[in-house]
Amino acid sequence: MVHFVGAGSGAPDLITLRGKRLLEEADIIIYAGSLVNAALLEYAKGDTKIYDSSRMTLGEVVDVMRQGDTKNIVRLHTGDTSIYGAVREQMGALEKMGIEYDVCPGVSSFCGAAAALRAEYTLPGVSQTVIITRAEGRTPVPERETVRSLAQHGATMIIFLSANMTEKLQRELTAGGYPPDTPAAIVYKATWEDEKVMRCTVGTLNETAKANNITKTALITVGNFLSDDYELSKLYDETFQTSYRKGVEK
Repeated sequence: MVHFVGAGSGAPDLITLRGKRLLEEADIIIYAGSLVNAALLEYAKGDTKIYDSSRMTLGEVVDVMRQGDTKNIVRLHTGDTSIYGAVREQMGALEKMGIEYDVCPGVSSFCGAAAALRAEYTLPGVSQTVIITRAEGRTPVPERETVRSLAQHGATMIIFLSANMTEKLQRELTAGGYPPDTPAAIVYKATWEDEKVMRCTVGTLNETAKANNITKTALITVGNFLSDDYELSKLYDETFQTSYRKGVEK
């Protein structure tokens, strides 16, 4: 049995209770060593075999799973497996071999970044849409999903895997429609002990990244959700009636 486990956003105690239990029971752990906090491996048993997938190919990862198919295997991915986890190809290989698997969700780093920023991505009157994306690098993106194209919506944008492309990113965000003074922030290693938050604007994004030597392991957030101008929600408005509470007439 292979368990795909989301490791959480960084801090060891942000893994789910289920994820922690699966780590404690695992005979084999294959973890994304370039991204996952190694402190999570302390939950493993003393005789657990541990493999660092940052030094492995897909074929090598799948081969470990195949050879250990009678054992309890944890494939430990950063954040939540559903976002830039490259898990579908692993699942497909397991299906072809008839090996069972399941998925344990985790806390994505974009959630950790919001916590670090003390921010809410969806604010009334500001943005009700969150776009999770990445800039085009060695891995292409569909033409309809370029940063420039998505920026036209003016929504909250969370940008993964792009900390080494901030000059291009700044240019594409501006060309797509975000004014240069639009609030932005770079969150380095959200929820880790060495977490760092750098607030800036779209127009100063590249300058801020360079000044702080940010080239990887950082999320870039863009949008007016970072400003102090927003409307109060209807949910807790005393005049707003819900199925749980009558509204007060004024």
